[in-house]
Amino acid sequence: MIKTETEHFEIVAESLSGHRTTDDQTFSSIAVLSDRLEQLKEMNQAFAGIDFSPQVRALSEHEMALALS
Repeated sequence: MIKTETEHFEIVAESLSGHRTTDDQTFSSIAVLSDRLEQLKEMNQAFAGIDFSPQVRALSEHEMALALS
């Protein structure tokens, strides 16, 4: 099933708030949203300064650490 950006946002938000487990869907949603953000940045410089929250960045770093171990 293809998820919309809203669904990806909800998955990440629920994972951060503890309302769902942090799993492969969470990391997949972060990747999709990251790709979308990069596309926006390429389309318009107004988005250049936008980034994920420190919590989402930490979650992404945690996933990278898990992948390397």
